[in-house]
Amino acid sequence: MSDETEKKKETVVDEEKQVEVKDASVPDSAEKKNEESVDSSDASSVEKIMGEDLEKKPVIPQSKGKGRSARVSSAGVAHIRATFNNTMISIADINGGVVSWSSAGRSGFKGSKKSTAFAATLAGQDAARQAAGKGMREVEVHVQGAGAGRESAIRAIQSSGLNITLIKDVTPMPHNGCRPRKRRRV
Repeated sequence: MSDETEKKKETVVDEEKQVEVKDASVPDSAEKKNEESVDSSDASSVEKIMGEDLEKKPVIPQSKGKGRSARVSSAGVAHIRATFNNTMISIADINGGVVSWSSAGRSGFKGSKKSTAFAATLAGQDAARQAAGKGMREVEVHVQGAGAGRESAIRAIQSSGLNITLIKDVTPMPHNGCRPRKRRRV
């Protein structure tokens, strides 16, 4: 034993309950205060070091992202935006926080295939399954746009197990607002 310092094994327990052993410099005077010898393989010795009972405390996995809760309220609003080039579906809770979303492009379609009713069906099923997995049971549907995927996206949400309580068309309609472009001459 040297006078200045001696190396002592110190156990550290991480979040997955795996025990690591690493060296820490401990002064000789601190060794005299702690007469107990600690074995790193014994669970009770780990408890002595950490000062808490590891067997009784479950490890809660941290969620990835911004700390959002996994469970949501059972009612929400499904916004369907059906354009001539794509169909986008986002399902939000009552407060407006988006729970799940999908689009024809996210479902794997490219180019002119994104504007089809089949692509809107797959996008609607994907968004509805994500929302149902987080605890949503019923939705109001707000449809915007005049694309080919309007009705098929609504049917897909209903067939995925979400109850539809209301279908509302929220397509913006001008009351002769802006001046139109000049007439096209062909």
